Amino acid sequence: MFFYSGIIIAAFLLVLLLLKKGKQNSDYILIGWITLISIQLISFYTHLTGFIYKYPHTLGLSLPLPILNGLFLYSYTSELTGKKVLSKPVFLLHFIPFVLLFILAIPFYTLSPEAKVEVFNNEGKGFEWYSVIQLIGFLISGFSYSIVSIIKIQKHKQDIQEHQSNIDKKMLLWLEYLSIGLGVIWLLVLFFDDHIIYSGVVIFVLFIGFFGINQAPVFSYLEMESSNLDIKKKPELTNKTSEKIKYAKSRLEVNEVYEILEKLEHLMNTEKPFKNSELTLNDLSQKLNIHPNQLSQVINSKTGNTFYHYINIYRVKEFLRLSSLPENKKYTFLALAYDCGFNSKTTFNKYFKIYTGKTPSELIQS
Repeated sequence: MFFYSGIIIAAFLLVLLLLKKGKQNSDYILIGWITLISIQLISFYTHLTGFIYKYPHTLGLSLPLPILNGLFLYSYTSELTGKKVLSKPVFLLHFIPFVLLFILAIPFYTLSPEAKVEVFNNEGKGFEWYSVIQLIGFLISGFSYSIVSIIKIQKHKQDIQEHQSNIDKKMLLWLEYLSIGLGVIWLLVLFFDDHIIYSGVVIFVLFIGFFGINQAPVFSYLEMESSNLDIKKKPELTNKTSEKIKYAKSRLEVNEVYEILEKLEHLMNTEKPFKNSELTLNDLSQKLNIHPNQLSQVINSKTGNTFYHYINIYRVKEFLRLSSLPENKKYTFLALAYDCGFNSKTTFNKYFKIYTGKTPSELIQS
């Protein structure tokens, strides 16, 4: 029942991810990873219950799959930290261990169904050599990817230490836990039998569900704040050498920063995405085809504002434009504010005063 529960939870998490709005590359990677884990749990559970022996031709199909877990962790970490996983041809090299394990398993796959059952009933008799190679591959691959992922996370922490938001901290903590959790599972592989190992996998799935839903915005589409909440507006640097230092942490060249800013302002003035009251940093970054961290960095460094401050100022400007048109005199200020993207009177009044120095009522009186 315990392992069956793990399968159900994994399926539930998959449904949440598939239904999530505004999915990004990291979400698709996580979907693939949880699918992989689900297949492994189903494979073990069918062995445990003996169900798989009704279909002996499927025996052993999951043998090389565990080696892909480390690669999924590495890819997921790279995507969330904004560091791409090399070029496509180079990335494909990461699949070599999986392909080798599959090729080495061909002698088993070519056995008759009866022979496969006999091998499994005799704990892999005749294929001990494969079990040794498989274990070595799992451990080297698993620990290597876990360590590299942790190094990536720590490096990213240093890169954004001056402009971390609470969401950044939660996501980095989420990635650390995933890396450590997978490392623990590889330790179980080294010292314990399948029951203990897959018990660890179920607990790992439970953790993904609990922490992903309750602590980090993994399974829901949340309005994420800018990752630069605590930085005050500073005068812009004119020295190009100084600007290169300034943007080194974001992995953006100075010309890229200005290019992103130009595209952003063009988008804001032409398509006016700020009129969508549910606009998020993810939405805007997808329209610009850049990573949310990069967009957040550009907005903060070049405007001195957080993402939501930046968006709401555009909404105030649009409100002032609309309210000045004669045909809009029949509408209330609040109706126009909602049309500009505000979703509450309080937020409208707050940013209206920040931008104009007056409340809407004071503006009417003047």
